[in-house]
Amino acid sequence: MTQIPEEIRLPARLDNLYPLLSFVTSCAKRRGAGQERINEIELAMEELLVNIFNYAYPDRSGDVVIVCSSDNAGRLVVEIADEGIPFNILTRAEPDIDAAVEQRSIGGLGIFFVRQLVEEIAYRREGGRNILTLTIDPAPQTTEKGA
Repeated sequence: MTQIPEEIRLPARLDNLYPLLSFVTSCAKRRGAGQERINEIELAMEELLVNIFNYAYPDRSGDVVIVCSSDNAGRLVVEIADEGIPFNILTRAEPDIDAAVEQRSIGGLGIFFVRQLVEEIAYRREGGRNILTLTIDPAPQTTEKGA
């Protein structure tokens, strides 16, 4: 059963964080995500969206577009797009989480955190847009590890 993609477009501003999160939450609920998993999805989305709000449009305003759909396995697919400066977050080096706090470089933990919460993450630059695609199993992460 193919579902029609759902889409929201809003200015990339912090005051639009909650409407954007609410949109993704609704998409996740329709695909069977429970509250625990929705909380994880919201944390990942908040990290990504706040980075877009803060860095994508340094000298002008712009929009963020979120498209939700499902893949053939019933997983939630969330595509986040902006027309900001080119930036592939996946090229950032993995942080050394075992290093002492004072030896760690600033930044980089956000994408590390997001990677822990989603099954797949991909980036592409297309038509002047940064497009980040997250594939998310609606089941809680803890059940995947046999807990």
